[in-house]
Amino acid sequence: MDEKADSPASSHRMGPHRMVIIFNPVAGRRRAALLWRVLDVLAANGIRLDLAETHRAGHAEALAREAARGGASMVVAAGGDGTIAEVANGLMGSGARLGVIPLGTANVLAHELALPFAPRAVASALAFGRTRTLWPGVARSPDSSRLFVQMLGIGFDAQVVHRLSLPVKRVLGKGAYVVQSLRETWRYKFPSIRLRIDEMETEAASVVISKGRLYGGRFLLAPESRPDAAGFSVILFGCGGPAAALMYGAALPVGILGRAPGVRHVRASRVEVIGNAPIPAQADGDAAGFTPLSVADAPGPIEVVTG
Repeated sequence: MDEKADSPASSHRMGPHRMVIIFNPVAGRRRAALLWRVLDVLAANGIRLDLAETHRAGHAEALAREAARGGASMVVAAGGDGTIAEVANGLMGSGARLGVIPLGTANVLAHELALPFAPRAVASALAFGRTRTLWPGVARSPDSSRLFVQMLGIGFDAQVVHRLSLPVKRVLGKGAYVVQSLRETWRYKFPSIRLRIDEMETEAASVVISKGRLYGGRFLLAPESRPDAAGFSVILFGCGGPAAALMYGAALPVGILGRAPGVRHVRASRVEVIGNAPIPAQADGDAAGFTPLSVADAPGPIEVVTG
């Protein structure tokens, strides 16, 4: 394959960058093929590449931290939002830039930041290295903490993520979430979630704490959100039960979930989920344990390469 004819630029313009690319080798053949197309273009244009494979949950964070300490100017997450969040966590405080090769199912952050998806365009963006700021959030429970780059969900959507079959997800992609949502509509008990949002106490059936505007892919949920700013948009779903879940599910693909009946939007700098009953949580599409938990900004922002 001759990639040079369509390469992003001549190698003398790209300079002697060093990139560490972190990739999950079990992501599947199609995603691996997309990754190698990007790497072929970069290598053909003189970019020094180090590929690091993950082998367990949390490994991407450790690899990113090691790469930053080793002097990597850019560490690239090749995967979905969960992988991106792990790599971002490893880069916190280092000054290294975060690159993204979007290989996930929903790729919400890539859509949020208008990142390219075509292999040659991805390679061009990484090579030129222009950035924009992203300020992640951190969810802390009594025994752990987890950084998220796009959103944290508590309640029904987290239940779907917790129960989702990974083999089914690999086969059906986004369709797996639809199937599992229909199943959980009749299984989930919709307990009330008690929250303290800054100084205000309230309750909701489900909650999404969002850094960005989008949810589930390209669907608009929180138009007031700014990924580069401190603070969060807290979206409170007041209606619970199967009928409400079906209503909210129908509102999502037509872009009106954020304006559906019973939905409130609140800006906040800190959120605490209080109460003793454990309620599932998900961060960037990955299971993130159970409540109680508190959510605040990460210690500082990170620079994401956008091209």
